[in-house]
Amino acid sequence: MRRRLAALAALPLFLGLSQSAQAAPAKDPLGDLIVSALTGALPGTPEFSMRATLYHVGAKGVGTLDSLGCKVVAMRTVAVDTKVIPRRTKLFIKETVGLPMPDGRAHDGYWYATDTGGAIKGNKIDLFTGHGSSSMKPLMAMNLAKLSVAKVGEFKGCPPA
Repeated sequence: MRRRLAALAALPLFLGLSQSAQAAPAKDPLGDLIVSALTGALPGTPEFSMRATLYHVGAKGVGTLDSLGCKVVAMRTVAVDTKVIPRRTKLFIKETVGLPMPDGRAHDGYWYATDTGGAIKGNKIDLFTGHGSSSMKPLMAMNLAKLSVAKVGEFKGCPPA
């Protein structure tokens, strides 16, 4: 990891960027590269500011399958507006890193866009919390909050459980 960070630190010099270009306060390309290396996002990948809502099995109209026909996975499945984020997109939401997962592990920030919803329009995202309204408790701070959402890849089939 240290070798990778050292290589990333030397990248501006390798690319021939001047000292003044490196010090520009408006954009931090090195910081973007480091974040990209840690999250898997490609440099220049847009980060969306999206308003989050929560949903769970047992709420009106919510079942155990998403719009792809896959089983919804607690703390992994998100519903999106497909005009903004296509289904089968792997996302990184930094505000969810460290949250408790149903199995007791800490969340790594990765979510899978497999669902849609009638109320999910524009820069909104709906995070699936699990079964029953009690599953929403660990994420209540995220409800109606603005989250930083980055597209980090695509996947085929159904997302991992």
